[in-house]
Amino acid sequence: MEEPCSMEEPCSMKESCKENTCCFTGHRALEAGKLPAIRIALEKAVEQHIKKGYCWFAAGGALGFDTVAEITVLDLKKKYPQIRLWLILPCKDQADRWSRTSRDTYERILAQADRVEYICEEHLRGCMHMRNRRLVQESSSCICYLRKSGGGTYFTVDLAQKSGIPVYNLAGH
Repeated sequence: MEEPCSMEEPCSMKESCKENTCCFTGHRALEAGKLPAIRIALEKAVEQHIKKGYCWFAAGGALGFDTVAEITVLDLKKKYPQIRLWLILPCKDQADRWSRTSRDTYERILAQADRVEYICEEHLRGCMHMRNRRLVQESSSCICYLRKSGGGTYFTVDLAQKSGIPVYNLAGH
């Protein structure tokens, strides 16, 4: 069993660090007026996880909440250099149809991530669900932004809860 991550020592890059990994899931469409509050709640939740010994933060690279979470982790690395961003992406062509601005942000995040893995080479039916399952399988905590029933975020949160993983929903903050 891997030793817990310490606040001073960087996490190892080993495959298994489930007990110290927190995943993110959330809606792609976020209300612009709520973004400042979401960012504040997200930063607070990530810092609480860091203080509990979490050092790996896994995200799926989607637009919306995933992007905000990824940027939050990258920003917090300045204060907590021991934390790591792990991108578990559905496919290599995920961002091909996104706007230029969104693709540029995605590429910057990819370049700064500590670990990147792809579920599929190209978009295939079910690759998003496979990505969501992998996020949950590799985590012992989940920070989410869930406001509605149905869809990928709901599926991921439901899977985490059924797996006994604590879920911290920022939509109520």
